[in-house]
Amino acid sequence: QDYTWEDHGYSLINRLYPDVGQLLDEKFQVVYNLTYNTIAMHCGVDTSMLRRAIWNYVHCVFGIRYDDYDYGEVNQLLERSLKVYIKTVACYPEKTTKRMYTQFWRHFKHSEKVHINLLLLEARMQAALLYAL
Repeated sequence: QDYTWEDHGYSLINRLYPDVGQLLDEKFQVVYNLTYNTIAMHCGVDTSMLRRAIWNYVHCVFGIRYDDYDYGEVNQLLERSLKVYIKTVACYPEKTTKRMYTQFWRHFKHSEKVHINLLLLEARMQAALLYAL
């Protein structure tokens, strides 16, 4: 059975430490839903699949997999250099280099790359909380 933040983690942390679950959930939702609906030079793009792929890939790196998600999307949407970057930042942040940062998504704005960092760090925090709870 899946052990998810929405179904289990949120309610358990609220029982242990009232109101923290709500604050954490809002923080996760703000970062997850953050979008300008642009990708590189393309405007009006629905980025929800990409954001979900990044979030679920980070969870997958930490051993959390969801039965209702098609992980084929991860391989379709995330190029190898981005996956290497995500795994390095999530697991070995001290090994992250500027070169790695510039290697993925070369035509993308820095704000989009920063959003990737926000997504992966919040997904990592959520994965750690799921394990702790």
